[in-house]
Amino acid sequence: MFALAPSILAADFKNLGNGLEKIQKSGASYVHLDVMDGRFVPSISFGMPVIESIRSISNCVFDVHLMVEEPERYIDDFIACGGDSITIHAEATTHVSRAISQIKASGVKAGIALNPSTPLNVLDYILDQVDMVLIMTVNPGFGGQKYIDSSTRKITELRNLMNDCGLSTDIQVDGGITLDNVSTVIEAGANIIVAGSAVFQGDIEKNTKDFLRIMKNSILI
Repeated sequence: MFALAPSILAADFKNLGNGLEKIQKSGASYVHLDVMDGRFVPSISFGMPVIESIRSISNCVFDVHLMVEEPERYIDDFIACGGDSITIHAEATTHVSRAISQIKASGVKAGIALNPSTPLNVLDYILDQVDMVLIMTVNPGFGGQKYIDSSTRKITELRNLMNDCGLSTDIQVDGGITLDNVSTVIEAGANIIVAGSAVFQGDIEKNTKDFLRIMKNSILI
C-alpha cells in the first residue's frame, strides 16, 4: 500500500479546512499531524483541540506523529480526538515497548519514529510489534529543511531487514520530500510519503496530483 500523507504543519491555518478538502479531493488518503511539545523538539505546533476540530471534515487517515517527551502521557488523548495511527519516537521514552502496546490496545495502528542519527538496531526487539517505521529524513522540529542524503541508504537497509524478517511493515519518510526526490525514497523502499511545503505551497491540488502521479510511476518501474 502506497500513500501520500500531506503534513498540515505547512498549511495555511487560516484556511485549514479548505486545504484539507483540496488534498482529499486530489487523492491524498492520509493527513500527517506533527505534534511538537517544545521539549523533544524546539518548536511547539498544535494539539488535541486542532485535531478534534478537523476530524469531522476529513475522511483521510489521521496519522499523528508525536514529537513529544514521554508520549505515553498523551496517547489516549490523541486517539480520543481522532487519531487513526499514532507514531512515537524511540528517543522520547525509556519504555518503547510499553508505549507501543498502549497504542495497539486502543485498536489503532502504532508507529515508531527514528531521528536521522538513530541507528536501526534500536528496532531489534520491537520491529515485529509495530505497524509502521517512520524514518526522519531531516532533524525533527522545523518544516522546510533539506533532505539528508544518507537517509536513502537507511531506508534501503530497513526494507531489506523487513524482507529478511518476512515483514510487510510500512516505511514512512518525513522531511525534505519534494517532487524531485520522491522517486528516490520509493525506490529505496518507502511506501508512505510525508510532504509539507511541497504540497501546501502554491497550487495544493496540482501539487498533490503531481506527487501521486510520480509515486505511481515509481512503483511501476
